[in-house]
Amino acid sequence: MKPLRTIRRRDCNMVDEWPKHVPPLLQRVYAARGAHDLASAQPKLAQLPTPEGLFGIDRAVELLATAIAENRHILIVGDFDCDGATACATAVRGLRMLGATRVSYAVPNRIVHGYGLSPALVEDLTGLQPDLLVTVDHGIACHAGIRTAKALGWDVLVTDHHLPGEVLPPADVIVNPNQAGDGFPSKSLAGVGVIFYVLLALRKYLREAGLREAGALDDGGQDLTNLLDLVAVGTVADLVPLDVCNRALVAAGLRRLRAGQGSAGLRALIEVSGRTAATLSTADIGYAIAPRINAAGRLEDMSVGIECLLCDDATRARELAEVLDGINAERRAVQQQMVEEAETALAPLAGKLDTPRIAHCLFDAEWHPGVVGLVASKMKERLHRPVIAFAPSEPGSEWLRGSARSIPGFHIRDALALVDTAHPGLIERFGGHAMAAGLNLRLAHLADFEAAFTTCAAQLLDAESLHDIIASDGELASDAFIAANALALRDGGTWGQGFPEPVFDGEFTVLAWRPVGTHHLKLELGLDGLRLNAIEFGGWIGMPPPSRIRIAYRLALDDYRGGDAIQLIVVHREAAG
Repeated sequence: MKPLRTIRRRDCNMVDEWPKHVPPLLQRVYAARGAHDLASAQPKLAQLPTPEGLFGIDRAVELLATAIAENRHILIVGDFDCDGATACATAVRGLRMLGATRVSYAVPNRIVHGYGLSPALVEDLTGLQPDLLVTVDHGIACHAGIRTAKALGWDVLVTDHHLPGEVLPPADVIVNPNQAGDGFPSKSLAGVGVIFYVLLALRKYLREAGLREAGALDDGGQDLTNLLDLVAVGTVADLVPLDVCNRALVAAGLRRLRAGQGSAGLRALIEVSGRTAATLSTADIGYAIAPRINAAGRLEDMSVGIECLLCDDATRARELAEVLDGINAERRAVQQQMVEEAETALAPLAGKLDTPRIAHCLFDAEWHPGVVGLVASKMKERLHRPVIAFAPSEPGSEWLRGSARSIPGFHIRDALALVDTAHPGLIERFGGHAMAAGLNLRLAHLADFEAAFTTCAAQLLDAESLHDIIASDGELASDAFIAANALALRDGGTWGQGFPEPVFDGEFTVLAWRPVGTHHLKLELGLDGLRLNAIEFGGWIGMPPPSRIRIAYRLALDDYRGGDAIQLIVVHREAAG
């Protein structure tokens, strides 16, 4: 079931002079990503756009300022993924910094309440008697829940980044850079980035209104940059494009984490995941920190994750981090079983990637609804096809919860909108982004939906999109395989979605090889007299590699050997020629 993979070189136009401290290799990598000066390659907080361009920001600030001044109860309603959890913690911490004394939070339970601010969740919140609800990382599609909240007399502020539908929910105000009429230059903010910007605007308003002493908010615990560790983790976890705005936010948050200045909860999560704070990378966030936070929302209650992020006591934070680590281990076991079942279901299609079914819907009545997104992601990677995985919203339910993952060239949320328009009533609700989306529908409608969705995919996807393209930064000369370059690549960029980690390619002689564990392949490669260590995770398939190979790889420091040792992390391997 492996797709055709093609290595393609990035365009690299070196047009500007760089400061001498930027190594030539890093200059080349930056240029290939369209960054032709240091300001665009390594953006700083001073370059951030101001909040004024966000549509509705003034009204949002007035609502919050009034609630603070009148000591009203502000209830933050989070979401059950990492972006939603970090956004919730950012909102609670930030509002308390800015003088709010009655701030609490709630988060839906995936099984009990479903996604976002649902009527069921609003009903459960009545006992808290909130005056103002603030949604973070959701709300733009929560029409029924917001109507229910408004009927109870509550004010509702929606902060979200998901793509809005044609009709907006009846909130008092919506702050979302993707809504019509919004002038904010970055449309890629994560949910945590949106609420951080709302807090920036609120701080400015309070200063100008004389409600806080000038300068007081930049001292000690009231400095909003103290929240950037949370902003960085949520932004990376949500896989939003790391444009200049997001890279500035993430880079600043990484600096805090590397300096040991992050929140107690994040420091504890770094420890239990076996990472080192001083060398923490965006990859560490994406593959180690975020999954442990996400696991709580997938299998248990995201309140555990949010409490960890809000905790200021190191001992208690460690206890919560270990709970999250245990839940994540359970999540991995559930995921592995579900992925194996998905592979079994798709086995008849192995080797038939020219099949008209160029998109796939998977369902199993025993699957866990909190893990279907991971199954869809894994199968999307292996097939290089759009995949939607479904599970009952709860055991035995007629309602299904689906999680969709897509490939470049196929906007999954827009595809769902096309299906919804062509077949009204087939989908109960949906929302999301270009590469990921979620939806609800009845089990009885699954077959009809699958037919409509695969037809839509066949109409929109071209042959080129069905090739898995590995974008390479080109070959490296033999004198480039040094620790200084590996260090510069590790620390010189905020790599992630839309600003990818550097990958190189070239032909090598296989001098030696051996399996490592049950799935990995250790290689010793030759190039112009050099002997280079390499490893391909998941590369051992029971067959020896050919004597001459072409690989795509990352240049990395070899932490196992230490010192100036380097190794190549193989991301693709094929016979040379």
